This record gives sequence, C-alpha cells and structure tokens, in this order.
Amino acid sequence: MTKRMGYRDWRWLALWWHNCFLLWSTIDGQTRYTIPEELKQGSVIGNLAKDLGLGLSEIFDRKLRVASEAGKQYFSVDAGKGELIVNEIIDRETVCGKRASCVLPLQVVIENPLQLHRIEVEIRDINDNSPNFITNELTLKIAESVVVGRQFSLESAEDPDVGSNALKYYTISKDECFSLKVKDLSNGRKAPELVLEKRLDREKQAVHQLLLTALDGGNPFRSGTSQITITVLDVNDNFPVFEKALYKVSIDENSPKGTFMVKLKAIDIDDVQNGEVKYSFGERTPNAVLSIFDIDSDTGEMFLKGKLDFENAATYEIDISAKDNGTPEMEGQCSVQVEVVDVNDNPPEIIFTSKPSPLREDAPSGTVVALISARDLDSGNNGKVTLQLQRGNPFNMKPSFSNNYALVTNGVLDRESFSEYNIEITATDSGSPPLTTKKTIPVSIIDVNDNSPKFTQSFYDVYLKENGLPGSILSSVSASDLDFGDNAKISYSILDSKVQGVSVSSYVYMNSDNGSIYSMHSFDYETLKVFQILVQAKDHGSPSLNSNATVHVFILDQNDNAPAVIYPSAALGSLSHQKMPRSAKAGHLVTKVTAVDADSGHNAWISYKLAEATDASLFSVNTYTGEVRTKRTVSEQDDSSQRLLIEIKDDGEPVQSSTVTVAILVEDGLQEPILNLRQKAPEPGKKSGRITLYLILSLASVSMLSLVTFVVLAVKCVRNSRSSGSCCMRLDDLDGYNNPNRNLQIQLNTDGPIKYVEVLGGDMLSQSQSFRSCLSPMSEFSDFTFVKPSSTTDFNLFSIGGAFKEMINVLDASLPDSAWTFESQQMLWYLTGFSTTSVDGDTPSESTV
Repeated sequence: MTKRMGYRDWRWLALWWHNCFLLWSTIDGQTRYTIPEELKQGSVIGNLAKDLGLGLSEIFDRKLRVASEAGKQYFSVDAGKGELIVNEIIDRETVCGKRASCVLPLQVVIENPLQLHRIEVEIRDINDNSPNFITNELTLKIAESVVVGRQFSLESAEDPDVGSNALKYYTISKDECFSLKVKDLSNGRKAPELVLEKRLDREKQAVHQLLLTALDGGNPFRSGTSQITITVLDVNDNFPVFEKALYKVSIDENSPKGTFMVKLKAIDIDDVQNGEVKYSFGERTPNAVLSIFDIDSDTGEMFLKGKLDFENAATYEIDISAKDNGTPEMEGQCSVQVEVVDVNDNPPEIIFTSKPSPLREDAPSGTVVALISARDLDSGNNGKVTLQLQRGNPFNMKPSFSNNYALVTNGVLDRESFSEYNIEITATDSGSPPLTTKKTIPVSIIDVNDNSPKFTQSFYDVYLKENGLPGSILSSVSASDLDFGDNAKISYSILDSKVQGVSVSSYVYMNSDNGSIYSMHSFDYETLKVFQILVQAKDHGSPSLNSNATVHVFILDQNDNAPAVIYPSAALGSLSHQKMPRSAKAGHLVTKVTAVDADSGHNAWISYKLAEATDASLFSVNTYTGEVRTKRTVSEQDDSSQRLLIEIKDDGEPVQSSTVTVAILVEDGLQEPILNLRQKAPEPGKKSGRITLYLILSLASVSMLSLVTFVVLAVKCVRNSRSSGSCCMRLDDLDGYNNPNRNLQIQLNTDGPIKYVEVLGGDMLSQSQSFRSCLSPMSEFSDFTFVKPSSTTDFNLFSIGGAFKEMINVLDASLPDSAWTFESQQMLWYLTGFSTTSVDGDTPSESTV
C-alpha cells in the first residue's frame, strides 16, 4: 500500500513539473504552446497578449477572444493579464484518441480592427492510464496430447496512452509448463502468446493458474493483470486451422445492412465430430463490434449487421474462433482486419469565426466584414472544401489559411439601393458526387449623408392677390432626401436677397419644418409686381448637404385705386372753371376731362359719365375720351353759368369712381379758337407758312422715327419669342443706356373699346417703367396720351433730340400767344418729347395731344 502511494505522488510531481516548464514556439507565423493533459482549470498556459505583441489595454478595447476549432471551449483568455488559461480539464485520450500527436488549433479573434491569429496547443500525454484487459479472467482448455512448443493466443491489453506511456511488454507468473511470447503485429499492437514448454500431464496437474501482467513505459509505470486458468483436457489432439492467420477486408462506409464481407475457412483433420468446426467471434470481442458485424457459425461467412461510420472508426481488428465438437474441444483462431472506405457522406460546414457587424456605405474596398472557416468531417478529397459567393454582391472571399476565409468588400456600397445584403455562401467539397452547404449572412449597411435634398420643382410660380392679410400662406415647397434618419431630416430656410433694396426676409418668412412660406405684410401691386425668393433645403447630416429652389411671387392686381383726374386741374377743391362763347355751335369742344388709374388691365379702363348738369340737354360727355361738347347750339335763353358733375369710373370689381365738377361760364363775344384755327383758311404770309412747314417736317420725322423703332422691336420680338403676346428687348441695345439687367416691353392691348400700347421697362424685380399710348377711335381728333410713373430713370424712349426743342423756341418766338390754340399746343407737346405735368406720389404724369 505504501509503495502504490509513492507512485501516485511521483506521478503528480511529474505533472506539475511539466506545468511549470511550458514550452511555446512560433512556426510559420503560428504560436504553439505545449502542455500536459489534465491540467487543473485555471492553469496558465502562456502570456498570449505578450506573444502576440499586444498591450493589456488592447485586450479589452479590441475584444480579444479565443475560438476553438474543436468545437469545445477548452481555453479562455484572462482579460486582466492577457494570459491563456485552461478553461476545462483536458483528457488527451478523449480528444485525440490513439493519435501520436495531439494538437488543438485555436483561432484568436481581435476586433476593431478585425485580425485573426492561429495558435496551436499541443497536448502531451501523461501516464494516467493503466494497461487494461477486457476480461480479468481467462479460461483455456488444452489437451494433454498437445505437443511441446504449441502456442496459444492470449488476450491483448489496451492502454489509451501513447508514446513512452503506452503498453510496452507482458510478463507471466512462473510455471514450468508454460512460457510467454510477445508477438508484434503489423498495426503496432503486441499480442501475448502462451507457449507450451513441457508436455502436460493431466494426471499430475489438471489445472494451471497463471497471472498475465501488462506493463507500460511510463515513469512510474502502470500495469494491468489477467488471471489465466488452464484446464488440461484429454483426447481430441487436433485443432482447427484457418487458411489465413489474417484476413483483410475493405468495405464502404455507406454499405447497407446484410452486405457480404468475407468467407472464413478453418480445417480440422480429426474425424467425425472432432473435425466438425463452428465459427464465432472471440470471447473478448467488444459489443461495439458485435453490433456492427455478424458471422454464420456454420459457413464462416461474415456480413454487415449495423451501420459503418468512417469518421468514428476507420479500421476494425476482429478475432475469430473456430472450435470443433471433439472432447476435449479444440479451438483455432484468426484475425479479420476490416478497413472502412470513406465516402462523401458528410456535407461541409460553414463556421462564423466572427459575426458580421453593420457596415458603413462609404467603406473602402477591401474592408473585412466577417471571418469564416469551413470544415468537412470526411477525409481526403471528400474533406477538401471550397467557398463561393453568390454573384451580384459587392463582396469577395479572401482565403487566409487552413480553410479560413475573410469576407471583404470589393465594390461601392449604396444604402439607398440596398440597405441590407443577404450574402449567400456556398461550401462545396471535392467528393464524388460533391456535397454542398449554403448559409446566408445578413450584412446591414449604415447610412452616410451622401445625398443632398431634392426639391420637387426647380422653381415655383406663386400668384398672390394684392392687399392680402399679413401672415397668410403664400406657398409650400417640398424636398426629399434619399438618405435615412437624421441624414434625411430636412430644414427649410430663405436665403438672403434684396427686393427693392430691402432684405426679402422683411417680406416673407418660412416654416423650417414643413417648407410653408408666409407673408409678413400685405402687398401693393402698384408698388411691387413681382419678386423672387431663394429657398434652401438642408439636411441634418454631418456634414450637411443642401439644394436651392427659386420661388417667383407674382402680385395680382386688385381694383384698389379710384381714377385720378389730371385734367382739367382744379385749383380749388374739385371745381374747375371753364369759359365758352355763347355763339358755340353743336359739337363745340368745351373741355376734355382726363383721368388715370394706378391699377392695370381692366381695373384701369376708364369711362366718363355726366352725372349732373344745370342743363342736361346742352352738354354731353364722351364715354371713352372724356370730351365735353355741346349737344346743341347755345341760345340766348341758356344760363350764363353752367355746372357739370362728371363721374369717372373704372372697369374693376368692385367699381371705383371719382367725380369732377366743371363750372362753365357762357360769355358773349368770345371766339372759338380751336374751331377757328381748324376752319381758318391759311393766309399767305411768312409766319403761317413757316408754321405749316415746321409741323409737316416734325410730323414726318416723328412718323419715320416711330416706324423704324417699331420695325426694330418687331424683328427682335420675332427672334426672341414667337408665341409671346409681348415683345421684350434689352435696354442696353438702345443708345445711351448700358444697364444689362433691364428689359423693354411693348404690349399691344386691343381688348375693349380703348386701344393702347403699353411700354414696360425694367427687370422682374424692379419697379417697372410704364409708357402707355391710348388711341381712342371715338374722339374727333386722334389723341395720344403718354403716361409714365415718376422715376429717376433718365430713359426716354421717344426723345427726339434738340432739333425739336429749337423748333419750339422758334415757334414760340414767331407766333403770338393768340395763335397757340389747344390743338397746336398738344401737337407740339407730342412732337417735342412729351412735356409732362408732374403729379406727386405714384400718380403718373401725362401729356396729351
């Protein structure tokens, strides 16, 4: 008892000795550690962090972990010290069986950035297993007639240890009749045989007791024993002999049950029942073999009884016994070596060493997505595995080592096209036929702000009535962003610009969340007709992206201005005093009322009406021209003082109107200057001839100039806009005007009874300069009215030059005051550049011919 305890202490001392002197080495870039088996849990194998060149802080920050290719996690890493420690007690015989070399491959995965290292841990065998016999007792029956030198096979012991710790030799207790012989078999096994050294004599000793001992080569060694009982039999001195001592059979692992394997044959030269042979498995055949194989006791034919699996056992050593029916019973033995042929019956496996994490869409080509390994339990070509990716994905498989692969990007990613990729990996072995396994890896793409907001329109047209309520909504713009999350969240704003020299933000404001634009105050068409707003849509990404759109706001005219009387000018209130002769005939032009309306279009069409009169039968007012004429000849009975109330209305909705009161004094002895001038025959004389000549030349010059001007404008209109109703030309095309941002617009309006040409100058955002010619077909004389807003602009479309100014001076000096009739004054105004009467505010000034 004391001696056995000494051996146990020695064994544990050797175990700790190996643990204290662990060896590690790096071979071809791989780190190898060597440890003995059965180390306690928590035992330190080596400093993994130091061997890999990592600092202690990197172990936690980069999430260092160990993955075992064996499927069971025998090792772990101490995150605080970076040491590789034993996670579970390792039994080398369980892990590697009888293989001479036992190496556990490990994969060290380091993330952020992703790296993979391969290390190997070699498990060295310790002598922790004793040789063991399947049965502790063995009974042999030997006839006394057996000749000296006969050999009897004994049960072989099994020792799971390898190398020097494996089974080395046998010993047997001393007996003068028997000795022990150890036979080396081809597979490395040692088979003990009992050799008869002296002829048996049943009468002297009928039973022999022997102790067979098996010893290994460990230090200290271990042993196992089997008790052998030999019974000496009489007679039947011949035993069956097999044709072969060893039968070799190869069979595919997928062979069905009942497959014939081999036929065994043994011959016994004895006669009658002593020569009849029965076949059976050896007494010490394991149950695992008995469940797979079967033998016919009469014919010696072996069949497959169960299912073979090359991956569990590649070979089988089966002992077969042939016994006769003699007395005593004689037995012959042989061995059947069954080699299982591997077939491709295991599909390859795909193992994720590192699961994929979400990937930014701007990740460069070659970015590692995941680490993948493949394995196949089959051997040879059946175990060779290749991985392939489904086509059409921007990913690729990059081989690493020992069936390890890195899944990397090899193209441009776009989350807006594919927010997630389901990457299908196909593993195929090289067997015949090949087996295939497929696995899908989901890879999510993280959005990057690479798309700017896009407006639904590049520009918007908004039509707004003037005099609207402040705070009312003008329009709403909308933009969309293909990105996701904050990268797609949009804020709207108005970019600073000027409208009539004032920031556009003083006119409108914008809701930054929904893009709605609101007015800050009401608008006046007569002050501002059109302006533009530059809006911006900006996302919340980092860095943020933006885009712009233009909103054109057109102010629509409302009839909010009443007609303003500009002639006759009432010096006192709304009363105008006029004189006429009592000798006036029917149709006599008493005066002409002229009014203008600051509105535009129909809202500016003016009509005149005689509302009240002292004598309604005496006067009439032309609806379109405002001319006040006599309806009949003035008689002596008519009052000398006449009072007319003339109402002036526009064509708007609602109608705006104004009135003017004209007081007419009918006097005796007054002449009709206008009528006389028109009806007076030209007298021969220098002054009258000069006036006529000047008038003719001036009229011809103006007509020619007007004709040339309109021809040029018409040609440019045809070139620029064939379908437009208005003709536009740049003001810088005219002499003496170099502003390239203004346009000249001439529009012919033939709607209604009033025919007029409207000339507009200026760009869309500036105060337009309006020149309007009104030609009334209803007047007795062709009237030309030139209206323009008060402006500092020095542009004068119809400036004729200094020649006509000199003509005025000559006419003014040569003609008496009485010769300047109403018509002649109007004609000269028209010819000499439209002398104007200024009106305060926005009211246009006018010259009438």
